[in-house]
Amino acid sequence: MSDLLRDALNETLVRNSHGQVVDGIGSAIVSGKYPQGSILPRDEELAARFGVSRTVLREAMKTLSAKGMIVARTRVGTRVCDRLQWNLFDADVLVWHLNEHPEMGFLDQLFEMRLTMEPAAAGMAATRATANDISLLYSHAEDMRSAGNDKAFAMADLALHRAITKASGNLFMHSVGTLIEAALLTIFRLSSPASEPVIQQDVSATHLRIVDAIARRDAEGAEQAMREVILYGQRRISRASR
Repeated sequence: MSDLLRDALNETLVRNSHGQVVDGIGSAIVSGKYPQGSILPRDEELAARFGVSRTVLREAMKTLSAKGMIVARTRVGTRVCDRLQWNLFDADVLVWHLNEHPEMGFLDQLFEMRLTMEPAAAGMAATRATANDISLLYSHAEDMRSAGNDKAFAMADLALHRAITKASGNLFMHSVGTLIEAALLTIFRLSSPASEPVIQQDVSATHLRIVDAIARRDAEGAEQAMREVILYGQRRISRASR
């Protein structure tokens, strides 16, 4: 999984030249400054704008191309791809969308993907988790309950979801990691549960129900408990974004 949530919470994060160019151009594409189908400024102009060498710029362009956002054409220039070609499972692409204050429709689609994947992961974990896996899940659930600040709560929440996907024993479940982080980051930004003790305890309790079901080897119960956690988070975002 990525470090999307951790990096977003790290106010002292400093990007290198390559990262600054990728972030600058990528976020400009998502914001519409460089619309879909448009041609980016020439390399010389972009290199001067970001104060980097042509080599750094080329490497940044390769990164954006790998994300499905741009394509270089001989004698035409670098064109911004249609949004349908962008890799929305990519942590950078997701955070650029979140930074643009996306409409609820986009966030609903994010939660739809979570509802497709995470309950299944919880069900698999109920049949495959080891004793050590279950012990770790309980530890993360307790960290959520006892977290003393927003950041600690968010990281404990993420750690629990990560541990569940790992305990599922399905390598493909790791592909949903950035979606989980993006959703948790959105919840954190709009209304962190840790900012209200009653809500923190409520959210912690709903997560504990997932762990209890996994520990009982109750696959159906784990799936339902996970589904309820995701829907609860979706409702909180919907209310906070009104």
